[in-house]
Order: sequence, then structure tokens, then C-alpha cells
Amino acid sequence: MKAKISAIEYALPSQVLTSEDLAREYPDWSVEKIEEKTGIAKRHIAGDKQCASDLGVEAAKKLFAEGTCSPDSIDYLIFCTQSPDYFLPTTACVIQDRLGLPTSAGAIDFNQGCSGFIYGLGLAKGLIETGQARQVLLIAAETYSKFIHPGDKSVRTLFGDAGTATLITAVDSKKETVGPFVYGTDGRGAKNLIVHSGGLRLPKNVDTAKVEEDSHGNLRSKDNLYMNGPEIFTFTLLSVPRMVNALLKKCQIDLDQVDLFVFHQANRFMLESLRKKLKISEEKFVLAYEEFGNTVSSTIPIALHEAQKRGQLKEGMRVMLVGFGVGYSWGATIIEW
Repeated sequence: MKAKISAIEYALPSQVLTSEDLAREYPDWSVEKIEEKTGIAKRHIAGDKQCASDLGVEAAKKLFAEGTCSPDSIDYLIFCTQSPDYFLPTTACVIQDRLGLPTSAGAIDFNQGCSGFIYGLGLAKGLIETGQARQVLLIAAETYSKFIHPGDKSVRTLFGDAGTATLITAVDSKKETVGPFVYGTDGRGAKNLIVHSGGLRLPKNVDTAKVEEDSHGNLRSKDNLYMNGPEIFTFTLLSVPRMVNALLKKCQIDLDQVDLFVFHQANRFMLESLRKKLKISEEKFVLAYEEFGNTVSSTIPIALHEAQKRGQLKEGMRVMLVGFGVGYSWGATIIEW
């Protein structure tokens, strides 16, 4: 049996933060400046009581409503998030109950960010091709907005919240439709995209809540998300081209034999820099961030869904998926759509 992506759905919070909204809050940043730097016009923001699990459940219910599968046909649930409901229990267990999945199904969380969808596909492929599961539901969802200080324009202009649900099924075939994979990890970069407090290493306290202003006028405390943009950009420009070339070598194909490229939708500047460095043509390069922002582990499945909807992604295409970011962590794979 081989693993195959059978369906993708996504869900977004109803609250929207536009570039116009941000420009009113940051008088020194115009709408044009924000959109020129990021390419993002809208970001969907979770409500005060809305969690990543809520968005993931909504996406899964949309997938079930399509009729592609039913809850009782799922035998493994994988939930990718860095904003879980609880330290314990595993949020996947809570989602299993809310979706009415069989009690015979496996259910796990894994904490991964921008490369999370690739890692989740790798886990699903392993489960299916070793006979442990036949239908895997991969949910990726984030509410990074809950970590962001409203005075920190360096990240508030970039990130949006979302949930996605992807069905990976077993098919009787000798042909690979998901894989091979290449991965990478460099924990030396952990400090460059981080929420310092809130875990057991540094519990939240009065000191971690103290807000400070950086040299660029951004406000944040240790309870908030911190991103060192220049370091993240440098890491990406070094690691991603190497990863793409390593995957091509592993597949024994050339760049021009890939029909479509779907990268983690970080922002316009990052993606355009990567596209030009790798010499990928614009028509083969999917962009789907303008209406969503950087939704972390949800960007790739949202981009796949959008590319199919607008006719850019067609059945039988060979597609390269590339994730990279927080950790540092990166991963890439080839799929046949």
C-alpha cells in the first residue's frame, strides 16, 4: 500500500486584521509599505476563546461534509500545533472526541512549526506503508496571534491564524505518490524565533510579563513571540536551496521535471528571494499568502487547496512541497497530485 493525499480543507477565524487596520495603529507604516514588505493584505485572527483545536475541528468537519470520508473511517489522527489547548492531555485526544472518531483510532500531537505539514506527511506515510493505518487525518492549526504583543509590528504584520485538515489514504499501488523526504534540524537557531516563557524552563511570572521596546520601536515581553528577522532570512536562504537540491538528487530528477512548487508561505520578500535564487519560473511557483498571512504549519495545505481551486494545480502533477522555519527545522517532499 502507498500513501496518497486525498482531500484538503481549511478554516479561518472570522475576525480579520487588514493592512489598513495596521497602518492606522502604526502611523510610520503605510498600507503600501506593509504590503510591499510582506505581500499580505489580510490576516485572520482567532477570538479570545478560540483555540487552534477549534479551527482544526472546523476544517475537519468541512472535509467530512465533502463526503470524501466519514469520521468512523479515520484510524489515526495527527495534530500539528505549537499552540495546544493544554500541556496535558494531548489535544489530539480532545479532538478525537469532538469529531466522533473511533476509540480504536490512534491520536497524537506533535509540536512543529513552519515545517510541520511536511513532517506530518512523513508520519502519515510511515503509518500507512507499515500497515498501521489506512486513513490518516492530519490536522495542522495555529493561533500565533495569541503570542504576539499588539505593539510588535515586526511579527504582527506577518502572522495569521488558521486550521487545516488533510486526508491521507492507503492506495493499492506500486507507484510513490508521497515521498521521498529530506529533513533538517539546527537547534542553534532556536533563539531566533521563540516564545521564551510559558513552558517549564521559564514559567510565566511578573518579570516575564514586563514589556520592553527594542531598537526598532517594537514592544514585547518574554511572554510574547520574538523573531530575529535577519537571522531567519539568512538561515532560509542558505538551507532551503540546499534542501531542494538534495531532494532532487534523492528523486534523481532535475528542477525542470517538477511541475509545481509549493513553499511555506512566509512572506513575499522571502519567497521571491528563494524563487529567484533557485531559478524557478513564476508560473510554477504557488503564492497564497495575500488573504491569509503566514499561518505557520497551515500555509502549505492552504496553498495546495487554493492552487487547485484556481486551476494552477492539476491531477497528475509532480509537486514539490518545502517547509522551513522555527526550530530551526526544515523538510521537503515530492507528491503526485
